[in-house]
Amino acid sequence: MLMQRKELSFEGQNIFIGIDVHLKSWTVSIFTEKLFHKTFTQPPKVESLKKYLDFNFPNANYYSVYEAGFSGFSAHYYLNEMGINNIVVNPADVPTTQKEHQQKDDPTDSKKLARSLRSGELSSIHVPQIATLEARSLVRVRSTLVKDMTRFKQRIKSFLYFHGVNYPPEFEKSVSHWSRKFMLWLKDVKLKNTAGMDALGVLIKEAEQQRNLLLETTRKVRELSKSEIYSRDMKLLCSIPGIGPIAAITLLTELEDITRFENTDHLAGFVGLIPCRHSSGEKNKNGEMTFRGHEFIKRVIIESSWIAARRDPALNMAFHNYAKRMETNKAIIRIARKVMNRIYFVLTKKQEYVMGFV
Repeated sequence: MLMQRKELSFEGQNIFIGIDVHLKSWTVSIFTEKLFHKTFTQPPKVESLKKYLDFNFPNANYYSVYEAGFSGFSAHYYLNEMGINNIVVNPADVPTTQKEHQQKDDPTDSKKLARSLRSGELSSIHVPQIATLEARSLVRVRSTLVKDMTRFKQRIKSFLYFHGVNYPPEFEKSVSHWSRKFMLWLKDVKLKNTAGMDALGVLIKEAEQQRNLLLETTRKVRELSKSEIYSRDMKLLCSIPGIGPIAAITLLTELEDITRFENTDHLAGFVGLIPCRHSSGEKNKNGEMTFRGHEFIKRVIIESSWIAARRDPALNMAFHNYAKRMETNKAIIRIARKVMNRIYFVLTKKQEYVMGFV
């Protein structure tokens, strides 16, 4: 006598999940290989999604996707740990119809993600390892502290200008500011009323605390750069003129693995040191530098390129040749591309850079 089977099994079938991630909830859309299943809202927990999938599609292959954003990659790591093959995509690269542009909401976004995942139209961005993410966070915190320190200094200078306090002759040049002697003079500045003195004292104390915090963070970043993971590549990068220890550790934590780039053009596209292109028929036009890219790395390379253009004879010659036919701000972008090529070379070939070669 035949018995009716009560166990479901979707073994060998693929289930596609689009997740619109928010702080307090996830909007999830699920597609099978042939049908649209359902869109629903759930708590922002991987366990809830896994439980739903195991109940409705047991033994299936689960594939999910969400857009990169405020939530970072913690959900990605956990989804993969729970047996859900997840990718993270750039929101700008998700195919979108005009109707979806005009009528945008969470269910539409999650369905769009799931549908595009099923059709194979999505390309994952690189997801770094957890150790790299945490090292990158330390380097970025230092960068934030540097910006904050600049703001604190500007507040003090604005305060002095506003109240008509002039610098002594030995501090007229800005290069002499914020030295130990300058800070001692700053603390001795006298205003007519106690309230003004108190206000200046608070600003000075704030700047000193910020400076101590910045020094502490810089020491930790330097310790990180000397660790076994980064020390060898740090030496290679610092052999390039213009690349110092802070720039080098920034590049290493942001790029993580240089071998994931097929060539220098691939790396240039990732960083954003390529022009916009508009071609139609026989007309080809290259525009300004693309707005897409990694702004953090781009800024570091361009800043380093100004120093490299002065110190490296080959880059110095190239910069002056470019400057004959374009503005210096555009010429330095060309030099930045050359510096980036040198970065790619030393990291892939594991050879120190030799100055003077064209």
